[in-house]
Amino acid sequence: MAREKKIVASSDEFTGSETNTFTSSKSSRCLSDFTKKTQFVSIVIPVFNEQENIGALCRRLFATMDAFGKAYEVIFVDDGSKDQTPKILQELFRQKSDLLRIITFNGNYGQYVAILAGFEHVRGDVVVTLDADLQNLPEEIPRLLEKIDDGYDLVGGYRAQRQDSFFRTYASRMINFVREKVTGISMRDHGCMLRAYRRHIVDEVIKTRETSTFITALAQKFAGNPIDIPVSHEERSAGNSKYNLYKLIRITFDLLTGFSLLPLQLFTLLGMIISSFSGVYFCIELFKKIVSHHHGYGLHFAFLFLLLSVIILGIGLLGEYIGRAYFAICEHPSFVIRDILEKKRKSKK
Repeated sequence: MAREKKIVASSDEFTGSETNTFTSSKSSRCLSDFTKKTQFVSIVIPVFNEQENIGALCRRLFATMDAFGKAYEVIFVDDGSKDQTPKILQELFRQKSDLLRIITFNGNYGQYVAILAGFEHVRGDVVVTLDADLQNLPEEIPRLLEKIDDGYDLVGGYRAQRQDSFFRTYASRMINFVREKVTGISMRDHGCMLRAYRRHIVDEVIKTRETSTFITALAQKFAGNPIDIPVSHEERSAGNSKYNLYKLIRITFDLLTGFSLLPLQLFTLLGMIISSFSGVYFCIELFKKIVSHHHGYGLHFAFLFLLLSVIILGIGLLGEYIGRAYFAICEHPSFVIRDILEKKRKSKK
């Protein structure tokens, strides 16, 4: 996926040698590679105005991963935060520069785009995604990694007892239902970001140059041996949710137009049905006019408005697909990175 020029900022005070070693995974792997034990874990966390949660998240995450005993890195992707989140992340980097990498956007592009940016910079052979709001527990990451070591190539968490508002809960369930019916992609909870991927899946997601932001569904398509496991979900203890009605509608459009032609096919079918009824209605009205000189202007206008609404809906739907094709051809960047904080790695001679 084409990107605008990226500026990497690494101050001299952050330089040093890497202490963790890892092996980059190729996108094409034989089946036996799926059973290899995890050696290095990359944890990608998108953040947007989460100043109240970053400190507690890092403490719990570091304690969990240190106890688990796997080599790891944590990649925070700052999605254009306007509060104190950038300063907090910079201070955390000074304290934990051997574990942390900070990617900063020049603006707000959305959660899924932030995850995609993190995917493009991971070094691990297994990649874990996690929200920064602490509704999904970092203490559950080892459970996902154990399933990866058991031979699964994608482990998705689903919120068995979701602690969200009535609107958020049932809107998500509706989108899950529509997604499965439209795309045929079976997964329990597309909105849960607590997920673990083997590296070859992440590489395939990057290579698709897909403009859709439905990364969870896209990755599910590439998984050969996925599994869903229940994970805990807690109420947000600090900060505010970044999702609203518009964003949920936007996600639904991404889902419908990014993975299936079914909306166009349904619209074509609807057009055929309306055309058939229109022909029958025209014959009836023509017969009434010839026989009894009947004039039903109100009914005519109602029918005209119905046809106009269908036409407008169809134009909008076609515009959605054409817009996707246009951006794919022009290769507009999905995001622009302002800077990256990371330790410089020693090059091997």
